[in-house]
Amino acid sequence: MHTDRKPPKPPRTRKGPREKLAAALCALASDHGTILSHSEKSWASITFAGARHRVEMEFVGEDAVDAGECFIAFLPEHEFAIPGQLVADAAITEVDHVLDPPRMAVTCEILLLEEG
Repeated sequence: MHTDRKPPKPPRTRKGPREKLAAALCALASDHGTILSHSEKSWASITFAGARHRVEMEFVGEDAVDAGECFIAFLPEHEFAIPGQLVADAAITEVDHVLDPPRMAVTCEILLLEEG
């Protein structure tokens, strides 16, 4: 028996702020960085709500380390475009640099606030 039915499509996964932030960080690193860990902790004040993200990235190889150095320089002033979110703070909190073989580990913290 032959039918013209198409196999069901896998369910779409909706990207939230966490996934969009991770993608933006990788793009800022010119896709030379690998996210080793990404944690988030809810944050709120009387007027704002959001989450503080802690991201550890690794850059392996000369080109990747060069991209990582640019990442460190540009992150604090980078204009993120994450719908529904404002980046209130973005800072590099730790850097571990090895020369041979070239490798750099970078930890950053980003505070995302919900718009509206």
